[in-house]
Amino acid sequence: MKQIDRLAALGLFDSRVPRYTSYPTAPVFSPTVGHVSQRRQLAALDPDVPVSVYIHIPFCERLCWFCACRTQGTQSLSPVESYIGTLEAELALLAKELPAGLKMGRLHWGGGTPTILTPILIHRLARAVKNVFGQTPDWEFSVEIDPTLVDQDKIAALAAEGMNRASIGIQDFDPLVQEAIGRKQPYEATQACVEDLRAAGITSLNADLVYGLPHQTPARMADTLNKVLSLKPDRIALFGYAHVPWVAKRQQLINEAVLPDDSARYALAVQSASAFAESGFETIGIDHFALPEDGLAKAARTGHLRRNFQGYTEDTCPALIGIGASSISRFPGGYVQNASATPAYVKQIEAGQLAGARGHEMSDEDQMRARAIEMIMCDFALDRTALEQQFGPLTAGLEPDLAKVVERFGTLVSLDDQKLEISPDGRPMTRIIASLFDAHMPADAKFSRAS
Repeated sequence: MKQIDRLAALGLFDSRVPRYTSYPTAPVFSPTVGHVSQRRQLAALDPDVPVSVYIHIPFCERLCWFCACRTQGTQSLSPVESYIGTLEAELALLAKELPAGLKMGRLHWGGGTPTILTPILIHRLARAVKNVFGQTPDWEFSVEIDPTLVDQDKIAALAAEGMNRASIGIQDFDPLVQEAIGRKQPYEATQACVEDLRAAGITSLNADLVYGLPHQTPARMADTLNKVLSLKPDRIALFGYAHVPWVAKRQQLINEAVLPDDSARYALAVQSASAFAESGFETIGIDHFALPEDGLAKAARTGHLRRNFQGYTEDTCPALIGIGASSISRFPGGYVQNASATPAYVKQIEAGQLAGARGHEMSDEDQMRARAIEMIMCDFALDRTALEQQFGPLTAGLEPDLAKVVERFGTLVSLDDQKLEISPDGRPMTRIIASLFDAHMPADAKFSRAS
């Protein structure tokens, strides 16, 4: 049996499982855990341990049809300016709850389109954040950049506030593919954006790509890959398109008849990964690639790779504070998500209340399973010895799950007293294997496909 046939028989193309940027996953979150838990967990943070900070900007001038993120379109800056005012108010509320002297080791602005902000709004938001959080000497400030909605003045403002990593949304450079997903972005505009970023001193660049989009073929993908590599990013994220029109209504605009079939989609992923490897990138987890000298590659080699809501990271901060509509905070004791709809978020903040609306408080078993799943997602292995040293007898609860993995996947995995390890041939099954350790898998949740 060919390898792809074996993977198909094991559920690669049929299974819909979480991406495990958190455990438990967001569908498990409950409204019984909200702003009260949020306040308690903020106050319990250790002021000597830096945190990560995430700011969500939900606005876009165009709504790309493939995107399933929480975003909203606007042709006016008025709602954006108003939203910045709400973020300032949320930061002021947070400042009352946080321990004095808390610093941030990471700051990330995501969206939506953070570069919809004018230079004045960029400075205003950055300074509001810095008024609450100090910065560690090695802090990283990254921003998601839309090359069609940024200019030299915006880049200069971001650089002046300390941005030292840019994440550039590309997805695909082929005009036919771009037309089919509602995202026109010429290569020349992206190239000019990269040149402007480098001229401003921003040398650390991420590029985001998507495979499985309508009209993608090996030839079109090869052209996109060559153009991406010509931009010389030091990290690349390669995501499989998640066609979930029941979640993201705008995806109904995409013609399903021109989406690649299962085998073609898988071939596009393999083609892309091979091109990156040939260009000197190291494979990081299931969908990231980094040059050997990049911090992400170093973390993967040394066993310090981690998983959070942005995907793979070398960020070791134990807490992440999410700010803005729908943002999720990760605390040592669990998760709290802000009200998802922007009007509900604004209403809560205007009432003088933290925006937490749902979440999950972690049990000891949750903590143990979260780490086990993170090991699988990051290292393609579950280190039983390290897990037992950290969690003791609780790890015995994983034995039935380990047995299921071996029974289902056979020679694609190996198991001994020290470690469960996924073979290179079995790595496309990583998310499915991780899901077998999920004690909270909701029966009715519709996740993206494993491939």
